[in-house]
Amino acid sequence: MVLQQPDLGRAARMIIGLDGGSRTVAEAEHLLHRVVETLGLPDGTVGCTHFVRVADGTPHVACSLAVREAIDLAAFSALPAEVGAASGEDRTGPEEPARGAALAAAAHAAGSGGRLVVYPGRAELTGTLSVAEILARSAIDQVAVLAQAEEPAPDTLVTTGDHVRPQLRDGRVVLLTMPAADGRLMPAEVRDPTPCCADHG
Repeated sequence: MVLQQPDLGRAARMIIGLDGGSRTVAEAEHLLHRVVETLGLPDGTVGCTHFVRVADGTPHVACSLAVREAIDLAAFSALPAEVGAASGEDRTGPEEPARGAALAAAAHAAGSGGRLVVYPGRAELTGTLSVAEILARSAIDQVAVLAQAEEPAPDTLVTTGDHVRPQLRDGRVVLLTMPAADGRLMPAEVRDPTPCCADHG
């Protein structure tokens, strides 16, 4: 069984969940980047982080990956022993992490939750860009402003801070922003002063 992402105007993808029991978003991002680099996944890959809780366990951060071609879960055997993986009914790794991985994969597949870390166009979202440029350069479908019902005008400038982490909401990739100086916007999530890896951005 392969979980399929809702039709967002993109090719169908295999959704894989990963759970290494990460205590922080930075730890989960590090796991995502490690998997993408180790497996040599293509540019169209989408990787998310998800807050999950399995049974009575401690809430933590799991990950999901959407890839254009099927991957055998055996490929994840090179990861640390504590990492669980899931895709559909298939599981690998320790039981509890595999269950957390399944939760992350299900949320990604439903388009109901997830914070995008790896996605098409991410490297192009640097400096100050207009809303229209953000939408044209990346997988982001919508730019929204916190506490505002109306969307910003296409020519509204967004100071990205070179750190853009949109979210999956109702099957769409949405960048949440907030007002900044001089009538501009900025992402609602600002860069962690101690990111997981300097090279990842």
